[in-house]
Amino acid sequence: MLNQSKESRTSTDDLAFFVRIATLGSLTAAARDLGLSLAAVSKRLSQLERRLGVQLLKRTTRRLELTVEGRRYLEGARPLLDQLAALEEAVSSQTQVLRGTLNINASFGFGRRHVAPCVSAFAALHPELALSLQLSSQPLNFLDANVDIDVRVGEPPDSRLVARRLRTNPRILCCSPAYAARCGLPDDIHALAQHNCILLRQHEGDFTLWRFVREKESVSQKVRGSLLTNDGEVAMRMALDGHGILLRSWWDAQHAIARGELLHVLPEWQAPDGDIFAVWQAQRQLPTRITAFVDFLQARLRAET
Repeated sequence: MLNQSKESRTSTDDLAFFVRIATLGSLTAAARDLGLSLAAVSKRLSQLERRLGVQLLKRTTRRLELTVEGRRYLEGARPLLDQLAALEEAVSSQTQVLRGTLNINASFGFGRRHVAPCVSAFAALHPELALSLQLSSQPLNFLDANVDIDVRVGEPPDSRLVARRLRTNPRILCCSPAYAARCGLPDDIHALAQHNCILLRQHEGDFTLWRFVREKESVSQKVRGSLLTNDGEVAMRMALDGHGILLRSWWDAQHAIARGELLHVLPEWQAPDGDIFAVWQAQRQLPTRITAFVDFLQARLRAET
């Protein structure tokens, strides 16, 4: 009984493999996520089902569906993997060496400029830790994304997630000197309605309704504009080229303002919800690698000017 053959033994790798497929709901998505070919993923799934003697998934043209046995296997696999991760974390936390994997997500612009250099520096300090950085433009669903840390602008609305503020980051109004010379500057928030505003559509919601705070006062102003994009760097380029007034994060606009390429418009006003947060799922035993990276990232970001 102790000499169970390799062919009939299920490993933790198999459990993690199946959980990933079931979570993503697609062999193609799983192959992309795991860095394997579709044929390799399909073959490994078939081998797992043959070893267990049951069908775990029903293959349809659009999506995979769990069988009764598949649902039972998934429900049992997740707590086993969580317990194993907690055990490994408890043991490895006794040393200063970080091991395992750490999957990080960040937005495109902020991720390239600020998070990527931190990931590179952190990797140099912890060579036995496998790091992954993905960049995206949309809010994450942690269950589907296979991400440990999401570095994002704005606190998450989901109270089941843990969020730590890494850096204050007001969103401010700015425009080029050329636009100001041609069209003038608004003398109050409501005057924005008479200006051409560069519109940025990145998430759900009314992107033409801009919200501002000044001390204890808050206002909402409807704006209009002839230029619309879903990319922050494109919007910044349009502002630098003199097309209109832009509402943008301080981290993105500050250097252009310091160089005189942009003007800070109505500086007494700023938009809320622009601070930078690190977000992760609440866990009974938070891996040291998560806290270590968040601490490192926070220190680096706060040291930046």
